[in-house]
Amino acid sequence: MNDSNDDNQHQIIAQLHQLESEHRDLDDVIGRLGDDKPFDQLKLQRLKKRKLALKDEITKLRSRILPDIIA
Repeated sequence: MNDSNDDNQHQIIAQLHQLESEHRDLDDVIGRLGDDKPFDQLKLQRLKKRKLALKDEITKLRSRILPDIIA
C-alpha cells in the first residue's frame, strides 16, 4: 500500500512539473504577444485565462503533496 502512495505521489509531482512548464511557456507567449503591435486581444485573453486555470490546478496539486499545517 505504501508503494501505491509513493507511485501516486510521483505521478502528482510529474504532473505538477508538466503544468509548471506549460505555465512558464504561456507566460513567455503572453509577453511576446503583448510586444507585437497590433496584437490579438481575444487570443491574449484566452491565453491569460488558460494560465490562470493552470495556476489553480498547480495550487491544487501542491496542496495534495504538501501536508496540511495546522496553525
